[in-house]
Amino acid sequence: QVQLVESGGGLAQPGGSLRLSCTAPARIFGLFAMGWYRQGPGKEREWIASIRNSGHAEYADFVKGRFTISRDIYKNTVYLQMNSLKSEDTAVYYCNAQRFDNNIWGQGTQVTVSS
Repeated sequence: QVQLVESGGGLAQPGGSLRLSCTAPARIFGLFAMGWYRQGPGKEREWIASIRNSGHAEYADFVKGRFTISRDIYKNTVYLQMNSLKSEDTAVYYCNAQRFDNNIWGQGTQVTVSS
């Protein structure tokens, strides 16, 4: 079973920053587009950002200018840098690898934004 290993969640104050990491097996990282989703309390899972093998990144409107997705091809790792955090960013954040109809998910990491 393919595993995406996430880390970096935790507690942050409003206006603060966190960086999430997700490491994938090399055979996945080289073929799949990598992305991040989140699921807040009582909400459906929503897409945040994706980055393709070309390096092209796309973002949901609600994180543009605050979050940045990036990848390190030597570490097979994708990152989500989250700045200017808001209480509404509180959620479980999931790493995703996608290729055509094939989706692979990480286990999720909790991000809580609170003073």
